[in-house]
Amino acid sequence: MADGKKNYYEILGVDKKASAEEIKAAYRKLAKQYHPDLHPGDKVAAEKFKEINEANETLSDPQKRSAYDYELEHPGMGGFGGGFSGFGGDGGGFGGFEDIFSSFFGGSGGFSGFGGGSAAQSKVGEDIQKEMTLSFMDAAKGCRKTVSYMRNAPCEACNGTGAKGGTAFKTCSRCGGKGVVQSVQNTVFGRTIRQGVCPDCGGSGKIITDKCVDCKGKGYTRKETEITFNIPAGVDNGSYIRKRGGGNAVQGGAPGDLIIVFKVEPHKMFVRENFDLKIDVPVSFKTAALGGTVKVPSVDDAFDFTIPEGTQSGQIFTVRGKGIKSANGATGNLIIKVVVEVPSRLTREQKRAIEEADSAVDLKQYDKRKRYSDNVEALYGAKPY
Repeated sequence: MADGKKNYYEILGVDKKASAEEIKAAYRKLAKQYHPDLHPGDKVAAEKFKEINEANETLSDPQKRSAYDYELEHPGMGGFGGGFSGFGGDGGGFGGFEDIFSSFFGGSGGFSGFGGGSAAQSKVGEDIQKEMTLSFMDAAKGCRKTVSYMRNAPCEACNGTGAKGGTAFKTCSRCGGKGVVQSVQNTVFGRTIRQGVCPDCGGSGKIITDKCVDCKGKGYTRKETEITFNIPAGVDNGSYIRKRGGGNAVQGGAPGDLIIVFKVEPHKMFVRENFDLKIDVPVSFKTAALGGTVKVPSVDDAFDFTIPEGTQSGQIFTVRGKGIKSANGATGNLIIKVVVEVPSRLTREQKRAIEEADSAVDLKQYDKRKRYSDNVEALYGAKPY
């Protein structure tokens, strides 16, 4: 746009006359497409994700959308001062962890600078991202872990205000403690009132008269933080959880969040596909031909699995409910691939026994070999065996 403002309708890919349901549907589709879980470490996707949330914050609220539409139609005429906070943010403190999807779809998002209230409410510290490596089984079954990290923690001496004792400040005379200031502009359309963050107090509504000795007025101190938390069953590579208020503090505002991204180590036997587990089970020719029982491992235990008579190498069997449990209670399946193993070292007597056994079996009893033999003979007039 010419005046530098973002076009939220273009960001969500909807028409300016789009209904609330159309906006909601477009938002969810794009948000899932660019969700950080699907693009770990991708700064472009992360920025796009924030931009989509910002657009939704405006267009999903009738009052904010009305003000935004007015600004689009009358650029430079005011009516849409202040700013938005991108991600959801429920204002929660340093309490429990939240699943990223619930915080994302359920978060309210902050808005300030339009109408009354203090602009300081939108002041949020930076998020901190940490990577945590989990064993395959810890990720599959869930576990409890502790993480230690350095952060800018709210100064305890001044409660994060930056003022000595948390009280050495006065009300800003310019904004009267509101954190915002207004200016009147005369235009051909009449008088327009513009509103923005107070330049004297930075939106806090207060002026520090005596800085805190501990933090030198910054409102935070560098501190090592240790957190113990529960990891739900079923997390995978790129999955992450968010700790509200666990990020860096900022003077007079809310701390950012701690985001823990998981990296899962591979397993010696299992291959994971979503919540399903795949495993190759080697068996002898005898077991494949005559049938038998073999112990097969799962997440919780090893169980007896019956190999049917006449099982072919590469044949797939699915055992329902033996995969990984998801956070919502659903459980994946265990997919067994039978691999018939041919012995690599045989004695002379063993070879003779195999030859005798093979000669005792008619070609008609081998479905694939019989079909192959017939095709070769029909095409080339020669028997392959």
